[in-house]
Amino acid sequence: MKVIAAYLLAVLGGNASPSASDVKQILGSVGVDAEDSNIELLLSEVKGKDFAELIASGREKLASVPSGGGAVAVSAAPGGAAAAAPAAEAKEEKKVEEKEESDDDMGFSLFD
Repeated sequence: MKVIAAYLLAVLGGNASPSASDVKQILGSVGVDAEDSNIELLLSEVKGKDFAELIASGREKLASVPSGGGAVAVSAAPGGAAAAAPAAEAKEEKKVEEKEESDDDMGFSLFD
């Protein structure tokens, strides 16, 4: 990931086709050592490809990756908000029921 990030920084910095030395220089500036084989592998994979196309194809691949945590959090939020309203109504109903129960015994208790 460090090598990819350095490559992307070079491209965003205006170098349309960064070399291995460009990537090494960026990594070296932050004190990171990278293996030459990793840099060469990345450069061989992206050689002759447009930066925008690489990003677009990466987004397509990421869209197909299931992310279970995100879907649960999204569906839980609306459900939680919807559940809060019935809970408030239930509290109001309990208060109403308590008043009705006290009216049913007409003020008399079993232990009077």
